[in-house]
Amino acid sequence: MTKPRPKIIVTRKLPDTIETRMMELFDVTLNLNDQPFGKTELIDAVKNCDVLVPTVTDRIDASVLSQAAPRLKLIANFGTGVDHIDLKVARSQGVIVTNTPGVLTEDTADLTMALMLAVPRRLVEGEYLVRSGQWSGWSPTSMLGRRISKKRLGIIGMGRIGTAIARRARGFGIAIHYHNRHRVGEDLERELEATYWESLDQMLSRMDIISVNCPHTPATYHLLSARRIKLLQPHAYIVNTSRGEVIDETALIRALTSGELAGAGLDVFENEPAVNPKLLKLANVVLLPHMGSATVESRNDMGQKVIINIKAFTDGHAPPDRVVEAMF
Repeated sequence: MTKPRPKIIVTRKLPDTIETRMMELFDVTLNLNDQPFGKTELIDAVKNCDVLVPTVTDRIDASVLSQAAPRLKLIANFGTGVDHIDLKVARSQGVIVTNTPGVLTEDTADLTMALMLAVPRRLVEGEYLVRSGQWSGWSPTSMLGRRISKKRLGIIGMGRIGTAIARRARGFGIAIHYHNRHRVGEDLERELEATYWESLDQMLSRMDIISVNCPHTPATYHLLSARRIKLLQPHAYIVNTSRGEVIDETALIRALTSGELAGAGLDVFENEPAVNPKLLKLANVVLLPHMGSATVESRNDMGQKVIINIKAFTDGHAPPDRVVEAMF
């Protein structure tokens, strides 16, 4: 007798190749119009599937999970961050959570470096000047920015992405400093010529550029608080390609507006997709629509990871990318 195929519900449109392979392997309901699920749709989904495939736009909290049917056994997240899923409640209900680590590291690091160049060199301001027809020609004192070589970069969170950023930054002649829950191995420190700071406060006060690369957890919410932002030097820049909630956005805007901070490059926001209107008015900020991993290659690799996790689980094996609370 043929074993029934598990019921999968996917909350957003995924790459065609991934959706096609899912259709071949499982009983799948796709989201062809790519409209984000609201709470009602999420509750309906967890009542009617064995495996849910959500993304960062889906808030799967206790109020959603409490409505889940006993058949829901796996949440195979399309993405690395899982701060939108209540891991504790999921575990208490016997629901396994997986993610897609590793495959978006290089692309996110590339985008971080792009922001690290774009903000000090005022690339977006310059592009607008040309496109708007306001550029009147070269001038010795026009569009002066800051060089990034021989500067100090402070990385908050030296995981896969933080390490990839450090390797790229060294190619620009940037000195690497980092703050992490745990010091990295001696070999990696030696390779990167990296300086470890146990005290985040002390590191912040000495850096020219700060890159936020830690996950959003209760412990990292507003890690860059108003007090800590005040520790930064007036010529310093902040780049965030992790999660908006790690920075006190109101305090950041205040520092950028008052001149206490030179600029910022933001790919994530505290209340996204809503963006604080005050940020939109600032010329010293580059704003991107959460596109750190937005490459064709990364999205396909993420989808393959989701499929592997589902297939392993439904075949009776431990999924390779299981997430537990202790990891964050």
